[in-house]
Amino acid sequence: MKITIISVGKLKEKYLKQGIDEYIKRLTPYAKVDIVEVPDEKAPENLSEAQMTEVKQKEGERILAKIQQDAHVITLEIEGKQLTSDKLAKQLDDLATYGKSKVAFVIGGSLGLSDEVLARSNYGLSFSKMTFPHQLMRLMLVEQVYRAFKIMRGEPYHK
Repeated sequence: MKITIISVGKLKEKYLKQGIDEYIKRLTPYAKVDIVEVPDEKAPENLSEAQMTEVKQKEGERILAKIQQDAHVITLEIEGKQLTSDKLAKQLDDLATYGKSKVAFVIGGSLGLSDEVLARSNYGLSFSKMTFPHQLMRLMLVEQVYRAFKIMRGEPYHK
């Protein structure tokens, strides 16, 4: 399976990079994982609705340019469906079983995802009703993908 994580913004925090690198290393026996960063759109603090839409559209164009045409797209959304780790493992296993070996997870910027990216999504996934920094979501996502592969293979992983 080929997993691509497309995320808006550059990851600067060393401790997050180290955690992500560790999980990617652990994932190598199971899947090829690529992290693709697209630049975030610079925006002032107080944006109008139209300005927010414009920022999301520009970031969305960059995201869409990185999604392979045959990829199954899972967007991370506050309003998405919440899954247990076991259900995420089942979903990834089903995708692999039915020939969807390319999966792209998409993490938007601080304003979220554009309508165009949401329209391209095959599945909206939510980790929580809470809001998390998108940089931290990368680490949380790659850990859950690793956990999913361990579950799929029936291998132990601490709870």
